[in-house]
Amino acid sequence: MVGKISNCRDRKIKRSQPHNSDRKRMTQTSLSETQSSVDLSALAKNAATILALQTVGVTLTYLAQIFLARWMGKTEYGLYEYVISWSLVLAIPASLGLPRAVLRFISEYRVRQEWGELRGLILSSWQLTAGVGLLLCLAATEIIALLDRHESFPYAPVLLIGVWLVPLQALIQLQEDMARGVDNIPLAYGPSKVLWPLLVLGSGFFLLHQNLGLTGTSMIRMALLTLLIIVVFQVSYLWFKFDREIGDVKPIYKSRQWLLVALPLLLDRTFEVLLTQTDILMVGSLVGAGAVGIYSAAAKTALWANFVLQSLNLVASPAYAILYAKGDREGLQKVVGTVTLWIFAPSVAISISLVIFAQPILSVFGPEFVAAQWALKILIIGQLVDVLCGSVGNLMVMTGHQNKSVIVSSCCALVNVGLNAILIPQFGAVGAAIATTCTLGAWNVWLCILVIKYIKINPSILYSFGIGKNFVSD
Repeated sequence: MVGKISNCRDRKIKRSQPHNSDRKRMTQTSLSETQSSVDLSALAKNAATILALQTVGVTLTYLAQIFLARWMGKTEYGLYEYVISWSLVLAIPASLGLPRAVLRFISEYRVRQEWGELRGLILSSWQLTAGVGLLLCLAATEIIALLDRHESFPYAPVLLIGVWLVPLQALIQLQEDMARGVDNIPLAYGPSKVLWPLLVLGSGFFLLHQNLGLTGTSMIRMALLTLLIIVVFQVSYLWFKFDREIGDVKPIYKSRQWLLVALPLLLDRTFEVLLTQTDILMVGSLVGAGAVGIYSAAAKTALWANFVLQSLNLVASPAYAILYAKGDREGLQKVVGTVTLWIFAPSVAISISLVIFAQPILSVFGPEFVAAQWALKILIIGQLVDVLCGSVGNLMVMTGHQNKSVIVSSCCALVNVGLNAILIPQFGAVGAAIATTCTLGAWNVWLCILVIKYIKINPSILYSFGIGKNFVSD
């Protein structure tokens, strides 16, 4: 973040009024960030921290996927990945769009010292997410059972277990952004990105060596148990942290305001997830669990190409929101341009390596997974377009333009479903990869144009190379 955050603006904003002793204590303990100078060197330090944590987490997750694929075989592993993908998709409506809204409001309330609103936001977001998640589970359970009664549904037994991952996945997403809002990156991503893969891998190893049967169903059970442990740990830690920071301030609820912001974010996030999960779900539905296992190995491997982009988005998002709110377009362009440069070189190097060594990398999952090498190469093209366009999705959300990005995401998600429906029956996994790459590329380019038009900055790598600066006008 460039420059200093002005305190004059903060003093003009009406604040919630806790007791004087509480206010003094909270001001001393909570506002060091808003009263200090934060520059690109600080952003670089935070970026290094989150890159290290993300590298450990993603590596562990990837290793867990490799070992599970080898231990379970393509069909059972495909069944496991199919259910996990469904739980991720259904967790989005269960969250009501609150994770991104909470990240945005926590930053604002801490800057303005509106502690009552902050406590109300935390409590109500937990309650709403858990309540809606449980209702969605009950509804999904009834639908799955109904389908199985009327016509034999091969995925029914494992889905009836896996559907209970949904509220846990929604809570994890919410709590990650809560922790990001208070700049506690280890708490945000350590439990879900590091501890959970370790527990899943350990439980799979235990089942394998106890001869208890390592199937898709047994691993979903273990995923459910271990994720519950993670959620309870993270909730407890967050509650302690917020309680210590906020004190005994009475909660103030502005549910209408929060939901008005959250619901467009819900739509935007839903369509974004559909862009990344539709291929796996439709391969499973149209081809089978074995094909999902093979294709999933390619899809998970391709994510390494935009690993740096996703990691730096996590640390840069609050900077985007604050600089835009201050009207500092020059500072925002500088930060965005610098972050894009940080992303570019390592992402291109990773992508080239994945293309060159696609066959030996996929063979680590097992010899049958090499069949997905062309799907992997095609998917990497889409991830590279993502990298070249920059942090377009985050910029639209963090600057309050989420309603415009919803239109883009919805159109691309619908096109993605249509293309997958056409191409998967003809070309299998390669067809799914083509559909996903085309729609992901269109989504990024379209949002890049909207960022230039409405935010008045150029987020792409072209700007950092001195190309396209004239596209941005006052």
